[in-house]
Amino acid sequence: MNERSVFQSLALAGLFVVASLAHAAETTRPRIGLVLGGGGARGAAHIGVLEVLEKLRIPVDCVAGTSMGGLVAGAFAAGLSPAEMRRELARADWNDMFIDSPPYSEVNYRNKAISKRFLPASETGVNSQGLTYQGGVVSGQKIKLFFNRLVNSDLGEREIETLPLPLSIIATDIGNGDKVVFRSGSLTKAMRASMSVPGLMAPVDYQGRKLVDGGLVDNVPIDVVRDHCQADIVIAVNVGSPLMKAEDVGSLLSVSVQMVNILTEQNVTRSLATLKPTDIYIKPDLEGISAGDFVKSSETADRGRKAALAVADRLQALAVSDEVYSAWVNRIAYVRNESPVIDEIQVAGLKVVNPAAVERQIQARSGERLDETTLNRDMLRIYGDGWFESVDYAVLSTRDRNILRVLPAEKSWGPDYLRFGINLESNFSLDSTYSLRVGYDKTWLNPLGGELIVAAEIGNAPGVLLDYYQPLEAQQRYFFDSSLAYGGRPFYLYQDNNRVAEYWRTRGLVSAGFGINVGLLGQIRTGWRQIWQEATLETGIPSAIFPAKTSESYGGEYVTLDFDQMDRLFFPSRGWSSKLAYFNSSQAGYSKVTANVEAAYPIGDFVINSRLSYQGSLNGPLPYYDAGSLGGFLNLSGFTRQELNGDNIRYGNIRVEKIIGQFPLGLRGDLRAGVALETGKVGTPYTQTQLSGWINSAAIYLGGETPLGPFYLGYGRSDSGSSNVYLFLGTP
Repeated sequence: MNERSVFQSLALAGLFVVASLAHAAETTRPRIGLVLGGGGARGAAHIGVLEVLEKLRIPVDCVAGTSMGGLVAGAFAAGLSPAEMRRELARADWNDMFIDSPPYSEVNYRNKAISKRFLPASETGVNSQGLTYQGGVVSGQKIKLFFNRLVNSDLGEREIETLPLPLSIIATDIGNGDKVVFRSGSLTKAMRASMSVPGLMAPVDYQGRKLVDGGLVDNVPIDVVRDHCQADIVIAVNVGSPLMKAEDVGSLLSVSVQMVNILTEQNVTRSLATLKPTDIYIKPDLEGISAGDFVKSSETADRGRKAALAVADRLQALAVSDEVYSAWVNRIAYVRNESPVIDEIQVAGLKVVNPAAVERQIQARSGERLDETTLNRDMLRIYGDGWFESVDYAVLSTRDRNILRVLPAEKSWGPDYLRFGINLESNFSLDSTYSLRVGYDKTWLNPLGGELIVAAEIGNAPGVLLDYYQPLEAQQRYFFDSSLAYGGRPFYLYQDNNRVAEYWRTRGLVSAGFGINVGLLGQIRTGWRQIWQEATLETGIPSAIFPAKTSESYGGEYVTLDFDQMDRLFFPSRGWSSKLAYFNSSQAGYSKVTANVEAAYPIGDFVINSRLSYQGSLNGPLPYYDAGSLGGFLNLSGFTRQELNGDNIRYGNIRVEKIIGQFPLGLRGDLRAGVALETGKVGTPYTQTQLSGWINSAAIYLGGETPLGPFYLGYGRSDSGSSNVYLFLGTP
């Protein structure tokens, strides 16, 4: 045997001895169970604790978690390092995370139109069981996709039983109050179930059960970790769910959260009583950090780190050698492979919705490598169609084939709905209105996705509407649309900034046409519209243009191009929209053109907005009964709604809005303070005939998007001296 062979033999023997010693150390050291308690955003403190365990070289043999603790425990068991977890929580947009829908620019046009008339949160199911309701303020769509990205579900489904570190995640069966312990099955589904705060986030359907936040039954699951790996020593981290003060409990949501906190604190007390003298208890000081302060994740993690360092002397006794710890780290580490090439895309689990309607939103392609960003956008666009309570995916490998399985869950309260809207508007003078709106929406009348909406409105502008929408092929690009509407509303005449007459105007409309959905940009439509109008003088004196009593009937062809790429329905921060409408009535002798272009662009905490519009006729003047108008909030705000009427109307504004706050998690939108500069011109005035040339106006306002629709309180004044105060809440 030469010297080289002797050296190799000695080296191999040395490695064998080191490995044997490491194994011996692994088998002789005490078994350690790690428990991470729930507490919403306060659970980010667990990351700081894990950083200290990493620094001190303390391996654990199993981990259990509840709620946010279940998220951190699941990520840890899936192989993420504390540094990776800290980075991912810090980069997440938590304000957006709790708004399920995709950016408004990626919502299909039909759903946008419904959202403009009815409050999304008002959707109530109608089925054979009567009225059914949504499971929570938030469905958890974006949260689930975040979990998928966190543990790399796009590389393959992560199953709990296959993880290198034994894991238990706690949820609650809301049907019977039982504790549900996940030790197998989908990791991300278990994480999502454990975080389902009742009332805030919809329950997770699992094997016929509805699962919610595990904190209701076991927020610090010490007994679970002892049972799972027969832990000799438990490291328990309690981030707490402190009770709110009585004066802070007012809304239905806050009452629900307080009830959860009360139940949580009761079971935590019982769990902590089972700790032994040899166990290690860590309770970070999280004063000033609430369960909803996800944006403070880095600060919260630092406080967890500080709390763990405070008991470092006790933790140090559990430390192992570099070799033993490295072996443990290598055993639980997750090796990230490159994204798979997808051989097949399947859409599974549908009962009512046509799979082709889902497939039209999927940009991932067979034969191409899966891209996580594209995949998440696909899931959100599918969700944005409004037919599903959640949309998930699984990447499966079978027989050397990679299958992307899209898993849309149809709304359990659908497919027929009641929808509601509210409108309150006042200028604290004579022009105050209100209306309540209710609609019955019957979807998927046939395999192509036919939809019927029957709506009624009561208040200052009562009316009824029947709308039928019929896609002409499975991909829903082409469609037929028809509607029938009838209603009445007051109409006021103004002269010299004074109201001189009030009319009651009734209007009936029948229209039918065909259209094209231009991707997610918007729609192009064309067809025929027939209109009947009557107006009767109620008070005041008629003018030369507006007689005391009129009756008109006219019809004609129309063409509409309506594109919308704003990021929000109301108070957008970025994007553009444009609408061009043409109506030609040869029997009435005119053709009407309306055009509107808007844009929004963010600069820090400010949003710059602008709008340009035109109303006029290409063939003869606009008749008085279909005149263009200006007046109202951000439409020459110094004048009341529709105060200026006439032909050849031009308008423009520029607005600067400062974002001054955000609504709580689970609600939507931000609060803004704004200022607007406006200008407009009526080429041929029918009212306020003494005004000529360009008219300037300015406005200041507070506003934001609320669960009841947009809200604003503003003041506008024109250079002619007229002014108005505006209060608005609801849907337009």
